[in-house]
Amino acid sequence: MTQHTDVVVVGGGQAGLAAGYHLRRQGLDFVILDADPAPGGSWQHMWDSLHLFSPAAYSSLPGRLMPAQVGETYPDAGHVVDYLTDYEKRYDLPVQHGTRVDAVRRGAGRLLVEAETGIWAAKAVISATGSWSRPFLPAVPGRSVFTGRQLHTVGYRCPADFAGQRVVVVGGGNSGAQIAADLALDSRVEVTWVTQRPPRFLPDDIDGRALFDVATARRRALDAGRSDTGGVASLGDIVAVPPVRAARDAGLLHAQPVFSQLTTDGVRWPDGSHTGADVVVWCTGFRPALAHLAPLNLRGPRGHLPTDGTHALGEPRLHLLGYGDWTGPASATLIGVGRPARDTARDIAQMLSG
Repeated sequence: MTQHTDVVVVGGGQAGLAAGYHLRRQGLDFVILDADPAPGGSWQHMWDSLHLFSPAAYSSLPGRLMPAQVGETYPDAGHVVDYLTDYEKRYDLPVQHGTRVDAVRRGAGRLLVEAETGIWAAKAVISATGSWSRPFLPAVPGRSVFTGRQLHTVGYRCPADFAGQRVVVVGGGNSGAQIAADLALDSRVEVTWVTQRPPRFLPDDIDGRALFDVATARRRALDAGRSDTGGVASLGDIVAVPPVRAARDAGLLHAQPVFSQLTTDGVRWPDGSHTGADVVVWCTGFRPALAHLAPLNLRGPRGHLPTDGTHALGEPRLHLLGYGDWTGPASATLIGVGRPARDTARDIAQMLSG
């Protein structure tokens, strides 16, 4: 049976919930379809030691401040899950958990959202699936011959899982630095950290509050036709959160240039030398999870899906929310997703009333 609604939001993480908040304020009928069986989005799958970059008050979705976590300046992932769970209940958002969306297609005057539980016919769709479900693994020579364990950021939990092992961590971003630091601070683990270029740590007093301001200033400058300020990338790549700072200051966080290949039992360096390894942790980023939009045939050159803000240029009834700066300044963050979510809900309301 096909069900009808004004808007289907695909994804019930932070972006989907922010969209739901503003759709409710616009008086629209909507449903949020989320593949996870429980609330919390990707935060429920993060590693044990992960903390936010910003204090709770600067990590909030629209309408509800995140409460402080007792004993923590920067809340941990579990606290974020609790906050998102409460947010969903507080605003009585119509989230259907455990409902994966397989495809979005064009129908007669509507978009047809094909989910495990049936088909929804919507006047508009907001895709808010994020990227956690689509980890990126680089094509590195020897990756298929390495006989040790390989995992991506999504599979990492805690140093205890690697006690007595030699671990190579690949990646010079925040996840790579944080996981390398997490392991390096545990004396039971032997860590080699590998980065494509020398790691660039942001100043110690920079946290998520400042990063959001910098990202917003860059977007405003570009929108006004002014020169590119460089944004967050101009400051560095890695936020010096307390564990990273501790490992760095203790001399435990040394990055090596990228190896030339994996071998059966380790990595070979460009000079021909070899380092044994039991595990490789690929902290090599993610790609937007957009497979459900493939039937709309919107991808341009090199697979990019063109947008104007959150609006898909090739389909006026589709918006993309929370995938990064290309769908709104800092829109992949808790504090940053509110503004593009508000604009998206307003644009949809105007389209439906026109």
